[in-house]
Amino acid sequence: MGSIHLKQVTKDFGDVSVIKPIDLEIKDGEFIVFVGPSGCGKSTLLRMIAGLEDTTSGTIEIDGQDATTTPPAKRGLAMVFQSYALYPHMSVRNNIAFPLKRAKINDDIIEEKIASVAKTLNLTDYLDRKPGQLSGGQRQRVAIGRAIVRQPSAFLFDEPLSNLDASLRVNMRLEISELHKSLNTTMVYVTHDQVEAMTMADRIAVFNGGIIEQVGSPLELYNNPANRFVAGFIGSPKINFIDIEPSTIDGTCSLGIRPEHIEISTTGGQWAGKIGVIEHLGSETFLHVHVDGHDTFTVKTSGDCPFKYGDEIYLSPQKNKLLHFDATGKTLPNIA
Repeated sequence: MGSIHLKQVTKDFGDVSVIKPIDLEIKDGEFIVFVGPSGCGKSTLLRMIAGLEDTTSGTIEIDGQDATTTPPAKRGLAMVFQSYALYPHMSVRNNIAFPLKRAKINDDIIEEKIASVAKTLNLTDYLDRKPGQLSGGQRQRVAIGRAIVRQPSAFLFDEPLSNLDASLRVNMRLEISELHKSLNTTMVYVTHDQVEAMTMADRIAVFNGGIIEQVGSPLELYNNPANRFVAGFIGSPKINFIDIEPSTIDGTCSLGIRPEHIEISTTGGQWAGKIGVIEHLGSETFLHVHVDGHDTFTVKTSGDCPFKYGDEIYLSPQKNKLLHFDATGKTLPNIA
């Protein structure tokens, strides 16, 4: 079991409220990602779940039991940090075995668990090496292995891929996702990278200023954001926003249109613009188009698009894909 239930959980540092009352139910076996800008409270909440930070008020339940004041070691959770937190003088074998030895587990059982975890994480050939002899991705796998051997009810990941280069990040995303499927254990994952959130999560919780703006599946948040903040944070490249005169019909004050939902023409359209920077990514191309009276628009098109810097083109949004926002940023129904 690995369900976690947060009830009106808050955290204050002196007069500063960093976590405002939060209610969140994390289901057993779920992969949920906390995402948001730096300083939004996502890592603080993860540490509160782990017991590394006290709660100011509210209740944290783990598997139906109140764990709000339970010491970290007795919560049945395992945390994987950004910094790996490995013992440099110990071999991979001993790093993985460390929590089991502290728990005074039988040596034969420890060896069985090490062998099983090493096989799962492709670390069998590295068990006698020291962390300094490993790549960043291998060191992160050792840190995950040390968490796995404890057989926790849930894993807590605090930006575990931040120290890796781009290619390793992609590989580790896949490895952690595969690990979740094979272990079928609850995972709570914190990141500021919305691409990690979109590609890994069953559900995403978008944080902003100590509150959760919206919780839902990646596609729910992408297609039906609750407000302008979520629409702007989820999606790469980012959504285009257009400020307009407030509508007397539904109160729309701004519009949002995803880069892939803009049509390009050389003969006419809703907005005339001139192409600035072009980003060729092979299978797709991003055009940054300067439109008079508006911010630069980002447009996604095919990888073999014929346009070049300085070309004059016309842009038109797909009307049924427009997002409408009121003066507070709340999403309104699209009546197009």
